[in-house]
Amino acid sequence: MMLHAISSPLRVLLLPLLLLSACQSGTKPTAETGKTAQAPAAAPDSSAFTVRHPAWAGNATIYQVNVRQYTPAGTFRAAEKDLPRLQKMGVGILWLMPINPIGRSHRKGTLGSAYSVRDYRAVNPDLGTLADLQHYVSTAHGLGMHVILDWVANHTAWDSNLTTEHPDWYTRDAKGQFRPPVADWQDVIDLDYSKPALRQYMTESMVYWVKTAGLDGFRCDVAGLVPTDFWNDTRAELEKVKPVFMLAEWDELFPPTFISRKEFDPNTRLLEKAFDATYALSLHGLLDSIGRGQKPTAELARYLAAERRMYPPGVNLMTFTSTHDINAWDGSEYERLGANALPEAVLTTLWPGIPMLYNGQEAAMKRRLRFFDKDTIPWNGYPLQGFYTTLLELKKRHPALRNFDATSTFKLLPSPARTVAFERQKGGAAVVVAVNLSDQPQQVQLPAPPLPDQLYQRLFATVGQEKGGSSPASSVTLWPHGYQVWERNSGK
Repeated sequence: MMLHAISSPLRVLLLPLLLLSACQSGTKPTAETGKTAQAPAAAPDSSAFTVRHPAWAGNATIYQVNVRQYTPAGTFRAAEKDLPRLQKMGVGILWLMPINPIGRSHRKGTLGSAYSVRDYRAVNPDLGTLADLQHYVSTAHGLGMHVILDWVANHTAWDSNLTTEHPDWYTRDAKGQFRPPVADWQDVIDLDYSKPALRQYMTESMVYWVKTAGLDGFRCDVAGLVPTDFWNDTRAELEKVKPVFMLAEWDELFPPTFISRKEFDPNTRLLEKAFDATYALSLHGLLDSIGRGQKPTAELARYLAAERRMYPPGVNLMTFTSTHDINAWDGSEYERLGANALPEAVLTTLWPGIPMLYNGQEAAMKRRLRFFDKDTIPWNGYPLQGFYTTLLELKKRHPALRNFDATSTFKLLPSPARTVAFERQKGGAAVVVAVNLSDQPQQVQLPAPPLPDQLYQRLFATVGQEKGGSSPASSVTLWPHGYQVWERNSGK
C-alpha cells in the first residue's frame, strides 16, 4: 500500500507521529530520535528521478518567512523592507507561510492557524493585498532571490467557500459529516482526492499564483497524504509556466512508531517527478538526539547508508535546526540543544542537502513563537547575522557544496566520540567541517591532501578561534561546543 493511497482511518492515525501535525495542532508532536526506515535492499534506479531542478536552486539556502510574526505590522510591505538584509546574508529562496484568508469557524487562538485555508485564491487582508504580495515578490526577484508559497492541499477551513460550492469534495465521518483529518486538528476538514474536479481546481489554483504573483514554486503541507500522481501532474502544469522549486513536507525515511514496518511503505516516490526536496526529518531527530548526548555520533553513518539506499547521488533533502513547527512545539534550538545550537547550525548548513533557516534564528531567538496569536520576532540587532552570512556565502560559492550535484563526494571522517567531521569534495577542491558536541576540548585530524602542495585554509571557527592561515594536514583542536571549517585548495 503506497502512502498516497492510505485509507482515511489510517491517515487519521498516521499524521501526528510525523512531526507534521503541528501545522494545525496545539499539541506537541512526538519527535523521532534518529530511527530510520528500512530502505530498499536494491540500489535506487536513478533514471526514475526526472525532476529538473531550476538552475537558481543549485547553490541556494531556503529562508522561512512567517509574515504575521516578522514585523509589528505583520504585513508584506513591512517584511519587504528586510529583503536587502536577507539578500546580503546569502538567502536564495524565500518560503512564505500560507497567505490565504484564515477560517473563522473552529478557529484556534485569536488569529487562527495559517494552515486553515478559507479561500485558495485570495490574500489574507491582515497581511496586505494581492498588489502588496506581487510587490514583495518583484522586489525579491530584483535582488536575485526567489519566492515559494506554502500550500495546504490536504484540508481546508470549516468555512471554506468549497464547503458550499463543492461539498462532495470532502471526506465524511460515519454520520456523513465533514471531519478533521486528525482528531486534534479541529480547525480544518479533510479533502477527498478521489474527486477529479478537486484535483483540477487545486492544480489551477497553484498555477494561478505562479502566473498572478510571479511565485517560483511551493512548499507543500503534509505532501505525502495527498496522492503522488496529483503532485506529478501539477508540477508538469506549473513547468509550462516557468521552472519551479517544489518542497514537500514529508520524509520517506521517517516511519511512524505505532504501526509495524509491514504496514508502512516509505516509497511515496515524491522526489521522482514532483518535488526537488523533502524534509530531512529523520536526520533532524537524530541530530537533536546527538546534540543532547542521547545517541552517539556513529549513528550518522547508519543514517547516511539508509538515505543512499533510498536515493541515488544528487537527490538532496532539506536540512534544518528549526521550523515554525519545531520552534512552536519542540522549542527553540537553544531550548533543545543548549550550547550545541551553533555547532549543529554549522552541521546542517554544510551537510549534503539544501539548508533552511527559520526567521529569527539570526536573532539568536531563544523562545517559542505563539502559533495562533500575534507574537513579533525579537530581532535584537541580529547578533548571529555574521555567523549565518559566512555559512550561507560559503554554501553559495563553493563547488563542493552545491545542491543536487551527483558528481561531488561526501565522506565522514574518523573523529573522537561526540564529534562529527566530514569532507565534501568536488574535483580537487574540498571543504572539511569539524564540530565538537562535548564539553571538553577534542583533537580532530584533517585528512591528508592528495597532492603535496595542497594546503588547508581555515575559513570559519568558534569565536576566538577564527584567526589562522594556511597549513598542511594536521591535528586541530576543537573547543568545547566548538566548530571549525577548512577549505583545501586544488593545488598547482
